[in-house]
Amino acid sequence: MLCRLGGRWLRPLPSLQLGPRGPPAALASTGCAKHSALPLWAVASVSAVGPGGQGGWYEALARSAPVQGAEEVLLGAHSATGLPWWGSILLTTVALRGAVTLPLAAYQHYILAKVENLQPEIKNIARCLNQEVAVRAHQLGWSKRVARLTYLKNMRRLVSELYVRDNCHPFKATVLVWIQLPMWIFMSIALRNFSTGAARSEGFSVQEQLASGGVLWFRDLTALDSTWILPVSVGVINLLIVEIFALQKIGMSRFQTYITHFVRAVSVLIIPVAATLPSSIVLYWLCSSFMGLSQNLLLRSPRFRQICRIPLTKSDSDTPYKDLFAAFYAKFISRK
Repeated sequence: MLCRLGGRWLRPLPSLQLGPRGPPAALASTGCAKHSALPLWAVASVSAVGPGGQGGWYEALARSAPVQGAEEVLLGAHSATGLPWWGSILLTTVALRGAVTLPLAAYQHYILAKVENLQPEIKNIARCLNQEVAVRAHQLGWSKRVARLTYLKNMRRLVSELYVRDNCHPFKATVLVWIQLPMWIFMSIALRNFSTGAARSEGFSVQEQLASGGVLWFRDLTALDSTWILPVSVGVINLLIVEIFALQKIGMSRFQTYITHFVRAVSVLIIPVAATLPSSIVLYWLCSSFMGLSQNLLLRSPRFRQICRIPLTKSDSDTPYKDLFAAFYAKFISRK
């Protein structure tokens, strides 16, 4: 089945195939060891599984190679810089987000921009194909169901041809999630291991170092933030990221609206969860969220997008920050 578009004939492509937990871990056996201020569940076992024992999935994850790698990164940054632990956590987060997730986020915007620029061509193909299927259905006496299935099958093939031609399959835009989420999990578990005394560095308990490695109101990074300043800050920044995303989307689909509401709910629920975790983890979450917000704003800059060679789209603005402020003001401040 052929479809004429722009002076050439498009031919559909072939189908593209597109256990029970172990015993609690002991704290460092030092004369000055003190009882943890964490809730009981937060100091559950993170120790390695014994030779003859059988541990749960979390024990295996806490001693997995990626988590140990995250521990080595944190220890290496702390040893190389000589910073207190709060500074080491902040510096490591900024370095990882800048070296790993920022390039991936720029690549995500690059793919999405190319997909957006394909939409006019996709609409033309859809209109042309719809007309051709209607003619063939009339000639061959197809039912509405057969005509619809024929249209969808060929439309998928033609769109796939465009994605292959421009090397911009939308799945490539999800690479950021598959890298960022595991990194966030491994770093969080590594800091939990440190805060519960499950990791040691050169014979010294990292837990003891964290206990005096904080700053301002959270001097003890192994303890909870009783003021809730860190947990609330994490939730607020995450909500800001969600709202910035929502403000740049006009006419969201029902599915996108549901996803946005779900992420809003998660951003709120993370506040009480963070309040039950060691301050070291919450500090990491706060730094990571702040970097995510900064990254989101940076990728709106026309100059930065040009440096990253992100294609121009019809939705791009020459004054993105002014437009964002105006949209935020109209939605949350000036509405009656």
